[in-house]
Amino acid sequence: MLKAEIRKQALKDRLLSNDSTYQELNKSLLNQFKTLDFSKIKTLHIFLPISEKKEPDTFLLIGWITKNHPEIKIIVPKADFATALMTNHEYLGVEDLKKNLYNILEPQKGKIHGGEIDMVIIPMLAFDKRGYRVGYGKGFYDRFLEGINAQKIGLSLYPAIEKIDDVNEHDIKLDFCITPTEIIKF
Repeated sequence: MLKAEIRKQALKDRLLSNDSTYQELNKSLLNQFKTLDFSKIKTLHIFLPISEKKEPDTFLLIGWITKNHPEIKIIVPKADFATALMTNHEYLGVEDLKKNLYNILEPQKGKIHGGEIDMVIIPMLAFDKRGYRVGYGKGFYDRFLEGINAQKIGLSLYPAIEKIDDVNEHDIKLDFCITPTEIIKF
């Protein structure tokens, strides 16, 4: 399948899921996330969910990390739609977040993080069995991931599709993907 078709179908499937199923999938994602090895992780980049699009609830993951690994610095993205680039900001809590014009939560006062990043939790609409992902199509994460040497971990409420047919040289492959039922290594 082509990315445009996958994108359309994945978003439709997400929006059709009922709230209780969505909650259960998120709890299962958290249970899988808890099994990762955080012993060498000093800085974790994690996306903030767009609730209207039923993205995985990363606030559950952030809450667990904050409680169980307070030594890990959490950073979150802020998108610049004019340049299609992201900056990383220190996560100061939900009270520091505000929705932008695209309904994406972004930090307001968190300092820009310019240092190393050890693990990146990546949003996606779908992924394939080879470790390639389909996002919303703007390329923010592919550009961001190009320049860093971090564990690249996708987060998906649904299992892998067979194959994304139009992968290109700019698409960055995941190291792992977490689903509600498993962690897949690529």
